Amino acid sequence: MVLASFVGDSLALGVHWIYDAARIAREFGRVESFLTPKPDSYHPTKRKGQFTHYGDQAFVLLQSLAARKAFDLTDFAERWRNLFAAYTGYYDEATKGTLRNFADGLGPESSASYSNELAGAARIAPLVFCLRDDPGALAAAARTQTAMTHGDPLTIDASELFAGAALRILGGESPTSALTAMAEERFPGTPLARWVKDGIAHKGEEGVAGVGHLGQSCYTPGAFPSVIQLIARYESDIKEALIQNVMAGGDSAARGMAVGMLLGAHLGEAAIPALWLAELERGEEIRGLLAELP
Repeated sequence: MVLASFVGDSLALGVHWIYDAARIAREFGRVESFLTPKPDSYHPTKRKGQFTHYGDQAFVLLQSLAARKAFDLTDFAERWRNLFAAYTGYYDEATKGTLRNFADGLGPESSASYSNELAGAARIAPLVFCLRDDPGALAAAARTQTAMTHGDPLTIDASELFAGAALRILGGESPTSALTAMAEERFPGTPLARWVKDGIAHKGEEGVAGVGHLGQSCYTPGAFPSVIQLIARYESDIKEALIQNVMAGGDSAARGMAVGMLLGAHLGEAAIPALWLAELERGEEIRGLLAELP
């Protein structure tokens, strides 16, 4: 589950935020392996097998969990700020806004930007692993870590829905069933419940087309149903789900982290291509940190 989430981010790195799906196909072909971003990309300082700024934040979260053996907002906030103190990668608006709020003296409970980008809800796989035996604590921690950087209520709700669905999948439910149950039981009558239905309704389309119809952008109203569509379409094929996600363009890194987490929980490590795991630069560090958790 955790490895697949990081893989989803890393596979997207080379073409992240290219919105023209035809251009991706034309210039890069079918993206089936990690790529080093081009100099004119959003991630020119990165190389293949590394993470976008989303994956880097998830890795900091994992480090914090391993050090504290639990979710500690103060510790996570300190490590998060240290990550961006001299960061050579991309600073998105959520990061910039949160850093400004920290600089103004706000604590991590009130430091959130106004961002409604799904990335704040997509970086939670380490939390699910750490708190898998305590659903209540997991739901609270998922919301809290998202709300440190992303103040949008629906994005915060999305983090809880993803976390709860991941637990249900680990317990044996299918991803589509788990997402539907979380939406109906925890968020009935909300946009999240409608977006789950919308995503599943488009499962007959290939991923590139489905994401094109539902939303390529960073923002939760489009990105969330696109995650659901990819999961519903490729429920038994994590490789194709993550490739289609990248080929669909836009904010493929955030979508990839969520899709990887939920399909990884369902299908296990054996379903992840061995080459991807071998080329994941911090793969052994991730395994080591997970081994330190309860």
